[in-house]
Amino acid sequence: MSNAHKMIAPRTQTPAPDAAAKTGAGSLPEELLSEQVQRLAVFAAVGGGLWTYGLLMDTIVHPRTLVTVVPMFQIIVEMLAIVTSVAMFLYVPYGGHAPQTKSDAGLVYYVVNAMFVAAINTWTGTPGNDPMHLSWNIVTILVSSMILPATPRKMLIASFLAASMDPLGVWVAHLRGLTVPSLVTTVVSFMPNYACAVVAVLPSHLLHALGRRLRHAQEMGSYHLVELLGRGGMGEVWRGEHRLLKRPAAIKLVRPELLGVSSDTDSRNMLRRFEREAQATAALSSPHTIRLFDFGVTSDRTFYYVMELLAGRDLESLVREFGPVPAERAMFLLRQACHSLADAHARGLVHRDVTPANIYACRMGLEYDFVKVLDFGLVKFNQQSVMGQTLMTGQHMTTGTPAFMAPEMILGGQVDQRADVYALGCVAYFLLTGQLVFEADTPMKMFLEHLQTTPLPPSQRTEMPIPRELDRIVMSCLAKDPSLRPRDAEELLYLLRRIQIGEEWDNDIARGWWQTHLVEFAGPLDAGDPSQLPRHSRVDQHALSV
Repeated sequence: MSNAHKMIAPRTQTPAPDAAAKTGAGSLPEELLSEQVQRLAVFAAVGGGLWTYGLLMDTIVHPRTLVTVVPMFQIIVEMLAIVTSVAMFLYVPYGGHAPQTKSDAGLVYYVVNAMFVAAINTWTGTPGNDPMHLSWNIVTILVSSMILPATPRKMLIASFLAASMDPLGVWVAHLRGLTVPSLVTTVVSFMPNYACAVVAVLPSHLLHALGRRLRHAQEMGSYHLVELLGRGGMGEVWRGEHRLLKRPAAIKLVRPELLGVSSDTDSRNMLRRFEREAQATAALSSPHTIRLFDFGVTSDRTFYYVMELLAGRDLESLVREFGPVPAERAMFLLRQACHSLADAHARGLVHRDVTPANIYACRMGLEYDFVKVLDFGLVKFNQQSVMGQTLMTGQHMTTGTPAFMAPEMILGGQVDQRADVYALGCVAYFLLTGQLVFEADTPMKMFLEHLQTTPLPPSQRTEMPIPRELDRIVMSCLAKDPSLRPRDAEELLYLLRRIQIGEEWDNDIARGWWQTHLVEFAGPLDAGDPSQLPRHSRVDQHALSV
């Protein structure tokens, strides 16, 4: 992770000008607004259906059952209303405008419907003379207020316009020479319209209060949550985006209550541990370590990590889907993982959870099979007196994955860099054979195997050729006695580099493999647009189950 400590994103809470325009106090978050706007099509469909029902009644049923003939004006209004509803129904999914523009169009459709209702109410007869007669515009106002995603101010204006259509119709009838009630009687007759117009603002207030809470919850430092990628025992992983740079990122949210924290003191201690581990990860400079962009704590004490979003597969998924890898590719991947861990070991850090699921093979620009080591959440400082307690030592955490745990970790003894070397040996074994070093149906049986059983060499569990030197190095990593293993990842990297094989795996060969097997990652990737990343591109999702 190149100079990660210098690349931490700004912690400012001030949005960009365009972002401010989108997420101002009077507007809804874009994703919530888009979801609400889709309901406009349903609103238009229901409105069109009701107008069609009225047209059929007036043109087919009423002429046969009633002596009175329905005025042609009423039929024309109903036909215009149907055309308007169809136009609105088609505009929502196919119109090329922003959701906010469609929302405003929905308000116009709302007022136009009220105008049609008022026209039919007041064009014939003696309009407004019966104070006990309620206008159908009451239904229009109440239904529209529950569907339209408008701001309270816009909803109030539109609702008062809709409520005023009936009095306006009475005035038009007066101009046409019809007998109309007095102004006082007209106001009393249509007072329920205005009462409903006031009530119509309440759903809009509730929706915008929800939007404000959602917008607040989605702002993580300088990043904005976009899409949920996964959920697990420790929290959630989201795909996010930097508000200024539009850089995609993976954001891991960890809620203390999910870790069994019961008191404020425990919560504060847990958050301090998370902060130390984030600082430890940010201090690492290997390009093969996941980059940490930012970290922080929200107002509800949710801790969040902001990491780079990777395009590729973790090694566990890779082997499960495509089978064991050739020895030359295994060494290519292992050397990069060793580079990351050697950097950590040189700084006195122990990863403690090195697994195939925690090692990612990525497409990074022009590089293929570019390894990133993930999840330093269980990192342990060797110098406890200097760094203090870490998350790993907290009573609420499991400290590793059984199939990859060194014997000394299982026994709770002194743990140093050689525990990571043991885990790397297990990872190498899995890459070369497609199988775990030991198979067991319970964690306890797995622990006993690691403590007591000498594993078979990987060359005896696969038909693929494995160089004798690599076989020997893997077995030395799996020694029960830590003193018989390579002392750290740097020494292991040195040993792997010394192995001579016929054809080395390189970037050109890796690119050919990706173009054949992972076509979705082999083409151009627009790093500025996270939506262009394949949907199964996931970062650190496995860490949620830790």
